[in-house]
Amino acid sequence: MNFETIASIVFVVLLTIFVFVKRKKLDTKFLIPYFLYFSMYRTKLGLKLMDSLAGRFRKLVKFIGYLGIAVGFLGMILIAFSLFQNLFQLFAKPEAAQGVGLVLPIQGKGIFYVPFFYWIISIFVIAVVHEFSHGLVARAHKLKVKSSGFAFLGLIVPIIPAAFVEPDEKELRKRPHREQLSVFAAGPLANIITAFVFILIMMFALSPLASSLVEADGVKITDYVKGNITFPAEKAGIGKGEVIKEVDGKPIKSLANLSDAFKAKKPGDLVTIKTNSSTYQLKLAGNPENSSAAFMGTTLEERAKIRDNIKAKYGEFIPNAVIWVHGLFVILIVLNFGIGLFNLAPIGPLDGGRMLQLPLQKYFGRENGNKVLAYISLVFFLIIIVILAAPFGLLNFLK
Repeated sequence: MNFETIASIVFVVLLTIFVFVKRKKLDTKFLIPYFLYFSMYRTKLGLKLMDSLAGRFRKLVKFIGYLGIAVGFLGMILIAFSLFQNLFQLFAKPEAAQGVGLVLPIQGKGIFYVPFFYWIISIFVIAVVHEFSHGLVARAHKLKVKSSGFAFLGLIVPIIPAAFVEPDEKELRKRPHREQLSVFAAGPLANIITAFVFILIMMFALSPLASSLVEADGVKITDYVKGNITFPAEKAGIGKGEVIKEVDGKPIKSLANLSDAFKAKKPGDLVTIKTNSSTYQLKLAGNPENSSAAFMGTTLEERAKIRDNIKAKYGEFIPNAVIWVHGLFVILIVLNFGIGLFNLAPIGPLDGGRMLQLPLQKYFGRENGNKVLAYISLVFFLIIIVILAAPFGLLNFLK
C-alpha cells in the first residue's frame, strides 16, 4: 500500500473513533438502518466571526447575497441542462464521459479519483467556504444562526466528512423571499467565487512558476478508449501507465510532438511506438469522431520532470512542493466549481431545490408547490442515479 492509501485508512479509523466517543452528542439520521447514515456534531465554531464580519460589512454582504440569487437561478438552469445533455450523450454513446461522479480518494468505476491529501484539504476548504457563507449572509440579515459543526456521511463507518451551519429555520421561513433566497444561494456562490479566485492565482502565479521548473518528458498512456472494437494500442498490448518515448524513431517529449507525429499518418498505416517498457508495432485505426484521422485508441497525459538546472540549484523538495501545490489548486478549482454548481440542482434538500421551492409555492400555493418540487426532484434524482450507474453498463441494458 502506498502512503496515500495508508493515510486514507488512518483517517477513517480516527473518524470512527471520534464518532464512537461523541456518539451521545451526535444527531444521527439513518437512511438505511445501521448501514447508511448521516451524523451531525453541533458546535459554536465560527459564529463569532460571522457576527463580526456581518456587522462590519453588512451592506456589502447583503448585496453579494442578492447577487447570488441571480447566479443561483442561472446556475440551476445550467446544471439542469447539463444533466439532461449528459444523459442523452450516454444513451447515444455509453462510453461518453460522465457529467456526475462520486468524488473519493479511491479508484473505481464511476468515481472521480482524487488523491487523499488533495481530497481531504479540498473537502475542508469547500465545506468551510460553503457553510460559512450561508451563516454570514444569514447574520447580515440579522437572522439567528443556532449552531455550526461537523457532519459525516457513513457507510457502516463514517467515510465522507462535511460541515454545516444551522440558521433558525422557523425564523428564516418568515422572512421575505428575497432574504431567504440570498441565504440559500450564498453557499454555491461562495464556492464558485472561490474557484475563480484560485483560477486567478493559478494564471498569474502558480502556473508560470510551475512551468519554469519542469519540462516535458514523454506521453503517458492513462487508459484505453472503449468502443465497439478493440483499438490498436490495446490490441498491440501497450500497457496502461507506459510512457511513449518515440514514434517511428522520432523522439516524443510532449503531447504536441505526438500530435505532429500522427498528423502525417492515416488509418491503416503501420507505426512503431517505443515506450519506457518495450517497442510495439500498431496498425492505426480511424478516429470515431473523424474517420480520416489516424487513431490508436488511448487517453493520454503529458509527463514532466524537473529541469536539471533547477534540480542542481534547489534540489528536488522545493520544486516538487510547488508542483504539488499547483496540483492542489487544480483540484480546488474543479471541485469548488463542480460542487458549487451541483448544489444548485433542483433537488429538494440541495440549495437549488430550496431556492426553487419558493417561486413554486408562490405560483402554485404551498401544498401544490411542494408536490411539483417533489416531482422535479425525483426526475433529477433518477437522472443522477442513471448517470452514476452508466459505467456499470446500465444504459447498455436499457437500450
